[in-house]
Amino acid sequence: MKLIGSITSPFVRKVRVVMAEKKLDYTFLQENVWAPETTIQQSNPLGKVPCLLMEDGGAMFDSRVIVEYLDTLTPVGKLIPANGRERAEVKCWEALADGILDAAILVRLEKTLRPAEQQSQEWMDRQMSKVHAGLKSLSSGLGEAPFCSGNHLTLADVSVACALGWLSFRFPEIDWRGDFPNLAKLFDKLSERASFKDTLPQ
Repeated sequence: MKLIGSITSPFVRKVRVVMAEKKLDYTFLQENVWAPETTIQQSNPLGKVPCLLMEDGGAMFDSRVIVEYLDTLTPVGKLIPANGRERAEVKCWEALADGILDAAILVRLEKTLRPAEQQSQEWMDRQMSKVHAGLKSLSSGLGEAPFCSGNHLTLADVSVACALGWLSFRFPEIDWRGDFPNLAKLFDKLSERASFKDTLPQ
């Protein structure tokens, strides 16, 4: 398999962490989708990463679709419960973490791609309110538990940690560590895993 992505994308990082935890072999192809010479649309018509290229030539995109597929390839390090309420709970954690990222990324694009005089502060404030509400919900859901869902690592933890890591990388002014020490404790614990050490955004 080949994974097309960027080392700074939190969605790509989520897939890379899952592949490491599942001990899956793949080739990582770095791609800047914003560069004029990008060829990403040859594999993903939406022009986004991550994109997983299969051995049979097929392509799979959207991080949530990819990680769900990867979890079926081997029983090693099972990250998504098979069915029922537990499965839905893990997927809801992932949706919340991804939603925080979606809102924050929109703010970053507004600030970096749009001229200052055309930027909408009201719109950015609306997106950031989603980020802060999402962080509060993550913290409330975690409480003092060792993991987001159940008593072992799941996709919920991977998704949350990738979101928190990207916020620290791109929005260091957001003091989620100070505001939510339980999230910081979880993040620091997960950051000791090789899968996270080897995928730090740079």
